[in-house]
Amino acid sequence: MKLEEIGGQPCSVARALSVIGDGWSLMLIRDAFYGRTRFSEFVAHSGAQKTVVSDRLKRLVADGVFARVEHPDHPGRPEYRLTTMGEDLAHVLLALSAWGDRWLDKGEGAPIRIVHRACGHDAGPRIVCGHCGGELDAGNLRAEAGPGFPVDGPAIFGGHR
Repeated sequence: MKLEEIGGQPCSVARALSVIGDGWSLMLIRDAFYGRTRFSEFVAHSGAQKTVVSDRLKRLVADGVFARVEHPDHPGRPEYRLTTMGEDLAHVLLALSAWGDRWLDKGEGAPIRIVHRACGHDAGPRIVCGHCGGELDAGNLRAEAGPGFPVDGPAIFGGHR
């Protein structure tokens, strides 16, 4: 099964991965959060070949993560801006960054600090329950079929639906 095809599964993770699940797409989204908007900047800073950047930007625009807009001072030279959908990926990037800092820093510390503008401190993300405010982790969560899960869908919850 190809990455683009997993989006048909009754799973929000699979659907999200069908849009942003390859490493180059996430690198371009990361670079957009760092303030990059031009094709040449994405090529220079992502490490990807021009053809890869072009392909990923086209797909991310088609999927609604980026908007392609004309540069106001340079007509014919487009910029790529995160849409509201793309900006909502900030939480995903913060979580990936925190995970990488914790498990992959080789004892050297975080290579990049993400700072909360309001208080000036490192923005260490916490995932909390929107109802009670309790911190969430793998040990206190469970998956259940939601309202969008097909009635005749596969048994994907440990053999239970």
